Amino acid sequence: MKKIEIIIRPFKLDEVKTALAGIGIQGMTVTEVKGFGRQRGHKEVYRGAEYQVDFVAKAKIEVVVEDALVPSVVDTACKAARTGQVGDGKIFVSPVDETVRIRTGETGEDAI
Repeated sequence: MKKIEIIIRPFKLDEVKTALAGIGIQGMTVTEVKGFGRQRGHKEVYRGAEYQVDFVAKAKIEVVVEDALVPSVVDTACKAARTGQVGDGKIFVSPVDETVRIRTGETGEDAI
């Protein structure tokens, strides 16, 4: 099993969620996050004063899937989230050693 973290622009969340549902992803966790990458934020002007915005608002989607689904989840998320501009986001894939469904006690892939 793998945990896939998809960090995207907030306005792309519905598109990515719909695309992932279209390939059979049933559950996900979504968090509003802030951060920056190579662009180091951006500058804004407010009432004539310029200031640096260090942290940019992003949405983070987390899904845990079977190993065989990883390529299709990553590809689908990339296509749905891409705008072609700096700051489109990142995808991280990490191993998951164990999963337990608290309600039933199921473990492993049965708990996904």
